[in-house]
Amino acid sequence: MLVETGSLEVAHRLDALLRSDRPAGVEEIVPGPETVLVVAPGADRSGLEALLSSLLRTASAPAMSPASPAKDAGGATAAGGTVEIPVVYDGEDLRSVADLSGLAVDEVVARHAASEFVVGWLGFAPGFAYLAGLDPALHVPRLDVPRTSVPAGSVAIAGPYSAVYPSASPGGWRLLGRTDLRVWDVRADPPALLPPGTRVRFTP
Repeated sequence: MLVETGSLEVAHRLDALLRSDRPAGVEEIVPGPETVLVVAPGADRSGLEALLSSLLRTASAPAMSPASPAKDAGGATAAGGTVEIPVVYDGEDLRSVADLSGLAVDEVVARHAASEFVVGWLGFAPGFAYLAGLDPALHVPRLDVPRTSVPAGSVAIAGPYSAVYPSASPGGWRLLGRTDLRVWDVRADPPALLPPGTRVRFTP
């Protein structure tokens, strides 16, 4: 079942409610920008639909507190549950981002590091977290021609989002820098350092 939440915040709240007391038969819970996909092939459909409707009302209530970020899996966590990601800002596209935004390179770095990010959802590749909250001045388009290989740990932006490439892969986002912090580790529990709802800050 695909639950339409109408906003990322409500999607995070519903995701948190489902994970805190997972309904019988639910195998996967996948939050998106304004949805939560609930995969439950063995569940009673009418019962699950009623439960999801009730939880959605709870998640949509103004008094509902924000979803608590999941514990990190080895990153540096600041007060309030924010994962700090150290970055060396020497990316191949740093100069082109400055040109596109009309800013100096130092200002691009400063604005990226000052942005207050939250993990919206995971997609594209295991552990690839779409980070919402990028300074509007840095909203630049993807590359016209994607790279055939982007190194793991690359810190990038595209449109209104930022991300850290969890593994080497093709990609069309603009590279600002790199980090040694592993955001995807199959040996960790959970393997994703940045699950949905996690707050993130980049530090030069």
